[in-house]
Amino acid sequence: MDIGLVGSGHIGATLARLALNTGHTVILSNSRGLDTLANLVAGLGPGARAGTSAQAAGEGDLVVVTIPFGRYPEVPVEPTAGKIVIDTNNYYPSRDGHFSEIDDGGTTSSELLAAHLPDAQVVKAFNAIYYANLADEGLPAGHPERRALPIAGDDATARKTVADLIDSFGFDVVDVGPLHEGRRFQPDTPAYNRRLTAAHLRQALEEV
Repeated sequence: MDIGLVGSGHIGATLARLALNTGHTVILSNSRGLDTLANLVAGLGPGARAGTSAQAAGEGDLVVVTIPFGRYPEVPVEPTAGKIVIDTNNYYPSRDGHFSEIDDGGTTSSELLAAHLPDAQVVKAFNAIYYANLADEGLPAGHPERRALPIAGDDATARKTVADLIDSFGFDVVDVGPLHEGRRFQPDTPAYNRRLTAAHLRQALEEV
């Protein structure tokens, strides 16, 4: 599978490396231009290439959005049509500015991205783990201490695809269902950025 990354910061670069290690290819993009990705692409090695955000979204079989949430309107719309889009973002008002519709509980950051990408299937994933832990904490399936990661999305088939990808990276998955339920593993919730097994993660998710 070719995975397109809109954004190539810590999470994007980590996901690219994990994807390459599990047999995928990646196309990375950022807002600063292809030249600024040369060292990252060279370090990742064969299977990695740089492109524009439109190319990453258009050429990827699966697309990962991993830019600061406040810039979500910059994500190309047309190239994502019909595709699964993984949203790794978190809403931080101090960085992103205030979004009243999120602040009043009416919606979530992932739902705003989904509204921006109406023909894509958005799945919230990888937002509740620090990038260094994502790189280092994967364990074989069945390991009693295997960390679990939560996902949410409105399309069951899309969630299954993302769950399989996460499993291949060395993590169990707890599927919380519709995208709105992603609120249960946003920042400042019991399930956010904690090393939990699947059973303990389910307990933490129930606290919201």
